[in-house]
Amino acid sequence: MFDEFLRKAEELRSADERFAVAVVVRSEPPVSGKPGYKAIIRADGTMCGWIGGGCTQPLVIREALASLEDGRPRLIRISPEASAAHEQGITEYTMTCHSGGALDVFIEPVLPRPHLVIFGRSLVAQTLARLAAAIDYKVTVVTSADAGERFQTADAVVEQLEECGTSIGREAFIVVATQGEDDEEALEQAASLGARYTAFVASRTKAGKIFEYLGEKGVSEERLARIKAPAGLDIKATTPEEIAVSILAEMIQAKAGYEAAGLVESAETESAARRTGKESAVEVIETLGSGTLLPGALSESVPKTDASQQAPTGSMSEVTNSSHAGSLRSQEEKASRLQFREGGRGRDPICGMEVGTEHARHRSEYGSQTFYFCCARCKEKFDESPDRYAASSDR
Repeated sequence: MFDEFLRKAEELRSADERFAVAVVVRSEPPVSGKPGYKAIIRADGTMCGWIGGGCTQPLVIREALASLEDGRPRLIRISPEASAAHEQGITEYTMTCHSGGALDVFIEPVLPRPHLVIFGRSLVAQTLARLAAAIDYKVTVVTSADAGERFQTADAVVEQLEECGTSIGREAFIVVATQGEDDEEALEQAASLGARYTAFVASRTKAGKIFEYLGEKGVSEERLARIKAPAGLDIKATTPEEIAVSILAEMIQAKAGYEAAGLVESAETESAARRTGKESAVEVIETLGSGTLLPGALSESVPKTDASQQAPTGSMSEVTNSSHAGSLRSQEEKASRLQFREGGRGRDPICGMEVGTEHARHRSEYGSQTFYFCCARCKEKFDESPDRYAASSDR
């Protein structure tokens, strides 16, 4: 019987099915359940195994389903009379069978590995995939086929969500880290999944623009409101790797039952943050390199003039924490006007975000030049007045 129990448990685990294990740990005769008797309770309430008679089973199934809901084990005691002194950590029930007796049953939920679905192939996406795999998350990456080698620790790398092979339920974690490559399409798919945690690696400004665009396409406000942007806890992250850490920390917090706080803030809040120089790490990285900058790369992205105009060298931490916020913003404005293409990268002339030219879906030809955009919204704005934006862009 024990071999059968193990086979069933392994079968359910392999199928990523959640179930609870109930084990009799103590009994007082006369009861049919003896210490060591065990059973598996599936999410539909069916039981495999034996822990006791008709008075015991309904109570065990009820508590097992509750443990699958909250993810917590519990110890229940079924006896003819409640004990005089309540013992902490034990839930007591009255034995209704005429035979009497008592037994204690320990119930433990067995849950599938948390499932993380990452859209994109950015450095944030790559680091997050490695970190999540290290703490036993099931990782699925939705990206182009040529990026598969960057995600060797992932369980699956697919080009289309439909290729996942397993259903993506409410308990999944969704992170959109496309950073300029088909952001709208990825977000639209992510919003449709209805997962309890969905996050977008983007600045508040960019997220607001794309959310507005998706709203016009028919994505409901309720679904958009559930998307956390910028993604991750505010731990003053400054590099793509640190942003990945902040996202994983937020996922762990959400798994423990805490809702992700700080959805896309209002324009007024964003303006106030900019006035005080409190820009998020994602905003700085987007403006100066679309999540691909490494420490020390800031000064290489901005044309060098005299010493008073050069951005500080050193780590991104030193840059973002600099007291010369006004000088930094001036350098950012210059960087946002650049349309450099080294390494297959270009800058969106509307928002200044760096875009991969090879895979950019949104582009426009004007004046024998090609302009690349992070999203459809920016492209539409450019197409309305191309001469205005093309003239203000230094090539």
